[in-house]
Amino acid sequence: MNYQSFIGIDIGKNEFVAAVFGNRETKSYANDLSGFSKLFKDYYHILKTSLVVLETTGGYENNLTLFLIEKNITVHRADTRKVKSFIRSYGQKAKTDKIDALALATYAHERQATLKPFMASNSQQNTLKFLEERRQDLKQMLVQEKNRAKSPLYVTLNKSIIKVIKFLEKELIIINDEIDSIIRSNNIFLEKKKILLEIPGIGETTANSLLALIPELGHLDRKAIASLCGLAPYPKQSGTKTWYSRTNGGRINLKPVLFMAAMGARRTKTSLSEFYEKLIQNGKKKMVALTALMRKIIVIANARLRDYLSAKCENLALES
Repeated sequence: MNYQSFIGIDIGKNEFVAAVFGNRETKSYANDLSGFSKLFKDYYHILKTSLVVLETTGGYENNLTLFLIEKNITVHRADTRKVKSFIRSYGQKAKTDKIDALALATYAHERQATLKPFMASNSQQNTLKFLEERRQDLKQMLVQEKNRAKSPLYVTLNKSIIKVIKFLEKELIIINDEIDSIIRSNNIFLEKKKILLEIPGIGETTANSLLALIPELGHLDRKAIASLCGLAPYPKQSGTKTWYSRTNGGRINLKPVLFMAAMGARRTKTSLSEFYEKLIQNGKKKMVALTALMRKIIVIANARLRDYLSAKCENLALES
């Protein structure tokens, strides 16, 4: 699409600031429906042909993003790290909401060819994602409480800790049941889960987590899916020195899920465990080998779901 205007939005908990590329003026709005409506009214004459760029800010951008998408406005949710690096490249040291909004508008203009429009998930997918994120939070709290229960420092608080542990365990059962219910009610989710469960190392919980957290699974190439999961290796080399490749970025809640899958896969008598053992025999450190195994698992999962989706599209085409 040939965009005529580029709008940057710096968004916070209570308000957001909008700027248009080529114009130093900015406008502030409340981060609620009234603010969204006012933004739409103020920029109505250019929004339809604009690319709107905003950062991912812990969910504060979600409602505005969905509002704009419903109005058929093209929106890109930018990677915060990339935007910060972009701003630094201009030597900009000051930081204000106005400066950030103007920088995002410039980023939209200069990087427009590589910025992909954000695609909203359906309501079931969103609910599944929120439930899984909640499940992970509760799981983390449960681990913390169990560790406190074992510590001699918290002996006098043991009764309170035990109560919290029991409460968290009950909440986890409820959350897991809700996740299972959504997946069982959706044939596509069920078919995808069946395919995922065929991969060594992926059990019920891991399959549910992947369905919830990676709706893109099956739609990306192997490099993109590895990068999304924070498993794409980035070489570090200078002169004659070479360090271990690092895996950075990606969705932070995916690595723990895939780590557990890799731990399970390495204990199986399959090609995945053979892959792991070969890396160890070749002198790779255990963590490096496990990371490579995590990457292999998600690449396989992506490929199998891609084949499933392609076959489904072909069947639909034949039926029509």
